[in-house]
Amino acid sequence: MKALILAAGFGTRLAPFTQSVPKALFPVVGIPVLERMITGLKQAGCTAIAVNAHHLSHQIENFLAEKTFELPIVFSHENEILGTGGAIRKLSDFWDDEPFIVVNADIVTDIQLESVYREHLECCAQVSLVMHDHLLFNNVWVDSYNSIVGFKRCCDTTSQVKHRKLAFTGIHVMDKRILSWIPEQGFSDIISVYQKMIDKGIPIHAAQVSNYYWHDMGTPERFRDAVTDIMAPGVFRKAFSETNALFIKRNKLAGDGSDRKWFRLTTKRQQLVVADHGITLELPGSELNAFVRIGKHLYERGIPVPQIYDYDAFSGLVFLEDLGDCHLQQLANKSQNTGQLETVYRNIIDTLFDLTLKTIDGFDPLWTCQSQVYDHTLILEKECRYFMEAFVNEYLNLPIPYDHVAEEFSHLAHCTISQGIDGLIHRDFQSRNIMIYNNNPYLIDFQGARFGPIQYDLASLLIDPYARLDSIFQQRLLNYATKEAVRRFSCDPDRFVQGFNYCCITRNLQMLGAFGFLTRVKQKKFFEQWITAAGKMLFGHIDRADPHAFPKLAAIAKKITLR
Repeated sequence: MKALILAAGFGTRLAPFTQSVPKALFPVVGIPVLERMITGLKQAGCTAIAVNAHHLSHQIENFLAEKTFELPIVFSHENEILGTGGAIRKLSDFWDDEPFIVVNADIVTDIQLESVYREHLECCAQVSLVMHDHLLFNNVWVDSYNSIVGFKRCCDTTSQVKHRKLAFTGIHVMDKRILSWIPEQGFSDIISVYQKMIDKGIPIHAAQVSNYYWHDMGTPERFRDAVTDIMAPGVFRKAFSETNALFIKRNKLAGDGSDRKWFRLTTKRQQLVVADHGITLELPGSELNAFVRIGKHLYERGIPVPQIYDYDAFSGLVFLEDLGDCHLQQLANKSQNTGQLETVYRNIIDTLFDLTLKTIDGFDPLWTCQSQVYDHTLILEKECRYFMEAFVNEYLNLPIPYDHVAEEFSHLAHCTISQGIDGLIHRDFQSRNIMIYNNNPYLIDFQGARFGPIQYDLASLLIDPYARLDSIFQQRLLNYATKEAVRRFSCDPDRFVQGFNYCCITRNLQMLGAFGFLTRVKQKKFFEQWITAAGKMLFGHIDRADPHAFPKLAAIAKKITLR
């Protein structure tokens, strides 16, 4: 038995990732899908395998040359895409008198190929196509004799309504006689060849399979699902010693400002959450790397964050502890007991300081993404310029150039850093990133952690428009934080408060920039509801920090208040 693995496609639906990695070499839990298919064919009894390639063919050729599969592998380079039919025809000298298998490189399956092969030997047809019932892809008509009678894209659908519809798995078994049906030159679509055979009365057998796993990875979403399917049972065993995690439900969770997607996986007894960071070609410096490295470090140092059970670098999937659905915003908005809420916030402030005292030792700045520190440059680019361009210019449509306020922004950045108490900061320490689980606060979205002024996280927590804390409540919490900072860091209380005031401005600028960008560019209108609150507080923060140092910024803040 010989086989051909089809690996010549461009992987268009997986672009832009396939611009640098061919789809056949996408690793599924660390093993390239091409290698998985070669292994499956070898286990089924294949004695020789051909692999065709066109797009990034040198990578596939090098991969095959470097691996030892203990059976002959023939590499078939196509200068021009030949299609499935053309690929089979090009290898005419490779085939012998026995039937052979042709299979797509981009499927992950446990279909028993040796059983399919035996069924083909018994059916006496020139071609057998492995079929299954898959609602998403059912577009081939099969009659009651298990013969294919038509393909949706090749024939009149109205004449086929009496037949059942099934989906093609991308697995063919065929005799060498098929070569006489394939044009001698140029591109050849094998489905069109099959339709022509059907029209001439040549039967094509439908080998229907059941009790199998099959998944194509033609899109980023389907690739993610394939990796999840393969990893999830092992993660449940590792996390909960659950040996029977066979039936796993997957529910999509509501996202937030980032482009990541979130899912909850549930078995009969346990559940966990999957964070999908998207396909990650380069791990160092990526958000995925920061999330995993920083998250594990914080967990090991006793900071209340979800435990990371496992992750897959290429797919960007992280499997972690499920902390439920209640975050601090909900508690702050619903709480009628101010004293109880203040106790919760004081605990969170203690955690904020623990973030520096317990974790700064051993924290590697190379884990971070975007920048290693919250510094002068970051303030100017990611907060001040972000505010001007994404919010003032784009969202409010006010033609005020950045340079008009550049000198004040530079002074603001200098004051923020010079009055800061250095430590490790979360960078997005707001109520939607603090979960309440078993009556205890847990931090999430910690991938932005880096060195910076600890007052920045405190500002993020207290002026957070999601939580809508009144000024008196904010002041009580600031007083508590100042006393704790003096006790734990031996810092000057006036410097701590003044640094907090400057951080309130920079954080306020960042919030407005983000709300403007998410609303206008990302079309996440959900965030627009907090723009008014965030806009109204800016002038007060400027006035509290230094009423005379930022006249141009204060004038913009007044315009925002009046809109």
